[in-house]
Parts: sequence; structure tokens; C-alpha cells
Amino acid sequence: MAKTKVQKQVILRDLEAKLAKSKAVVFARFNGFGVAQNEELRNKLRSENSEYYVAKKTLLTKALSGAGLTDFNTKSSDGQMAVIFGYGDEIAPAKTLAEFVKSSEGKIDFAGGVLEGKIIGKSEVAALATLPSREELYAKILGSINAPVSGFVNALAGNLRNIVYVLKAIEEKK
Repeated sequence: MAKTKVQKQVILRDLEAKLAKSKAVVFARFNGFGVAQNEELRNKLRSENSEYYVAKKTLLTKALSGAGLTDFNTKSSDGQMAVIFGYGDEIAPAKTLAEFVKSSEGKIDFAGGVLEGKIIGKSEVAALATLPSREELYAKILGSINAPVSGFVNALAGNLRNIVYVLKAIEEKK
């Protein structure tokens, strides 16, 4: 059943609000993606503070132009268009979608995205999905900061061990 003009205006306002609120947006093109797979993707994204939204391409184009993002052409891609709004980690939506792209056998794929208020292409979103998450980066930084300290502690402990070994050898000799 066709949507009325009022319903379309509500959807358009909703899309514009979600675009303004999100830190990152990933566009996905899908065709033949089953309901069960769709729900699994929705649930996985929901747990990562992201939202999966399927919208008509014309409404999406209007919402993007309302947000000042006119470089993305929704009409150029085949199939239906889904939008993934990332409210937390900027990389999480791309990473989650990348998992589904690998397992979907061509039923869903990247179509582009928005990062820091700029349109990014399909290849850039795929590259974004390969980056480590914020938590992984924090762990690496913490490990780098902690490495010299733990090395120093091990060096001191080694000297103490050597003293104990020397004293033990002297004791055994006597």
C-alpha cells in the first residue's frame, strides 16, 4: 500500500533527525536478503548502539540533501537501500556489516557512507571496516605505555634473581 504524503513527511523528518544524531552512516545495498538475516543484522547492530533502517531511495535522497549531503546518488545502485546509523563507535556499523557481507553471498553489500559530515565511497567504507575498534586501539596504546615500565621491572627482578643464584651457589660451595 502506498504511503500518504503525511507519512512520507514523517519518515523524511525521522531520517533527517537520525542523520543529524549519528556519528557515522553506512549505506547498504541488498537484494534477496532474507527476513531472518535482516533481523539478525538489526539485533547485532542494536547491541552496538547502531540502527538499521530501510527507506525508499527518493526519501533517502531528500533527507541527504536536507542535511547538505548531495554527493551520494541512491538511484545508481540496484536493489533496495538500507541505512545504518552509528550512534556510538564510528567503525562499529561498518565492521558489523562487513561480517554480513562475507557470509551473505552477494545479497548485501556496501554502497557508501557518511563520516564526519562527508560522503565516503564503497571502498572507503570497506577500508573503515578493517580498522581496529576504539577499544582495541586503547588496549594497544596502554600496552605501549606499559611496556617500558614492565621491562624495567623485569630487569630489576632479573638482577635480584641473579643475586639469589650467586648467594645460593656460595652457600652450596661452603
